[in-house]
Amino acid sequence: MKSGAAAFRDDLDRHWLQLTLVVWLFACIWSVWSHWAQIYWLGLGDTDDNMRLMQVRAWLGGQGWFDLRQYRLNPPAGFDIHWSRIVDLPLAALIVVLRPFAGTEMAEKLACGIAPLLPLSIAMAGLAATARRLVAPLAWPLALVLLMGCTATLLMFSPDRVDHHGWQLAMLSVTVAGLCDPKGPRGGLLVGVASAVSLAIGLEMLPYCAMAGAIVALRWVWTHEEAPRLQAYALSLGGGTALGFAVFASYANRAARCDALTPVWLSVTVVAGALLFLCARWSPQSRAARLGAAAAAGAVVAGGFALVFPQCLGRPEQVSPELVKSWLSNVREAKPIYKHPFRNAFPIAVLPVIGVIGAILATWRARRSPAISGWLPVMLFVTFAALMLLWQARAGPAAQLLAVPGATALAWIVLPILLANRSVFVRVFGTVGAFLLLSGLFSAFAIRWLKVDPPSPRMQQINRAGGKCTSLPRLQQLDRFAATTMFTFVDLGPRLIVATHHSAVAGPYHRNGDAILDVQHAFSRTPAEARGIMKAHGATMLLVCPNMSESTVYRARNPGGFYDQLASNARFDWLTPVPLPRGAPFRLFRIR
Repeated sequence: MKSGAAAFRDDLDRHWLQLTLVVWLFACIWSVWSHWAQIYWLGLGDTDDNMRLMQVRAWLGGQGWFDLRQYRLNPPAGFDIHWSRIVDLPLAALIVVLRPFAGTEMAEKLACGIAPLLPLSIAMAGLAATARRLVAPLAWPLALVLLMGCTATLLMFSPDRVDHHGWQLAMLSVTVAGLCDPKGPRGGLLVGVASAVSLAIGLEMLPYCAMAGAIVALRWVWTHEEAPRLQAYALSLGGGTALGFAVFASYANRAARCDALTPVWLSVTVVAGALLFLCARWSPQSRAARLGAAAAAGAVVAGGFALVFPQCLGRPEQVSPELVKSWLSNVREAKPIYKHPFRNAFPIAVLPVIGVIGAILATWRARRSPAISGWLPVMLFVTFAALMLLWQARAGPAAQLLAVPGATALAWIVLPILLANRSVFVRVFGTVGAFLLLSGLFSAFAIRWLKVDPPSPRMQQINRAGGKCTSLPRLQQLDRFAATTMFTFVDLGPRLIVATHHSAVAGPYHRNGDAILDVQHAFSRTPAEARGIMKAHGATMLLVCPNMSESTVYRARNPGGFYDQLASNARFDWLTPVPLPRGAPFRLFRIR
């Protein structure tokens, strides 16, 4: 008969998935409780989160499944959003279920608080499975604990973060679990399906999907016994993206655009899947022949892409050079991690570095055991994710998530040594210190203690202004005026249409490029030009938020321009100030 400890270990191993979901449920309860004020006030802090809710509202209000045009930005024509409905589904379902009990307004708030937590369950299950397979059967709780140190990752799963990032991170977790799955067909299927779902949601994870496919193909090149894995991957990738396109591609995405799952990328994935499937079916005994076949397939896909879709060899957004210079190249998250302030960059980058070190060490330790077949693919994928930070800082959440297996491997080696030490001091303080180091949590304490590169008073003022101007109660004060088109900042447009019944001209979306430039031109050029642009868009009111981040750009780049004059309290005969309640952070004008 087994001892209590042995029985507990057996249960921990046998019921790992159910227990992971229990941990997830407690994490959800804690997250909703700790973010309740944000949920209650519909604190959608990002423009994309606001736009996601507007897309769901429009769909539930009768707009067509394949019509993703947002008609309250740049009305009456509106503009196309390059997203898909996949992420709309859970948010809409929660609203529909909760609406009879809580009313529409509260149902939306609750849905926005709960929906981002749903993909967290998938992400946790994927990491737990990876830790069990690579580190030890009982290592999965440690992986979940280390996930709590992925601060940038967890932000994508926090309440009101309703955009697509959490779902794509969940697919990355499934991908890494598939890469190390000892059962080839199942592992290939997981990688292919996860890649197809991610691409149907958006192209942000395209580099990771390509890298995962390359790793699956290289496993087959190394040994033809991996042919079933490659076949399953090829079929699920090609078939999954085709299904995703058929069910979720909007009317606008049926054109040969480069920024979403359109016929362009559908062709790439279907052709790549077909060629890889043929390679796997052929599967010659010679490693050189397999390498040649894989290289030929890659050359056909790359060459065909360049010949058939040359317009997509540049930026996928396909916007004007002026918009790239004035807006797209200045998006902070699109800049490399080393171009960000140290106080921001260090906490993001430290865990990926630890994860790479751990994955490399674990791969080296497994070099003479069957475990190498699982660790080597994961090590390559983890290292690739960390290197992506040198391209764009927005890779931080993915890099942290994928660092968990390597960090778990390091902790599984170090923590037992410390816990077995004879010294109480080492057992307690050494273990705590090692955990803080290996989880990356020490970075936040270090930044706070060292007071490195603190935000300037001016930046603090800008942050306060942004918070006030996007506040739901303050924006709802604008509903006392009849619904109209308000001319306002690009970054305020999506929040305005969510919080009020008014329409706006632009939001920070590249398919809205002409309207973005119009807003920039209006605030940057002469007052006469500004009036002409506003009237051309049918705007009857001008709404500005002094000291909001976007406003500082107009003043700094265009001294003497319309907004600079307006901020200096200049008066114009075609603008009539509109009184607002005391303490309102806005300035509102009627346009004559």
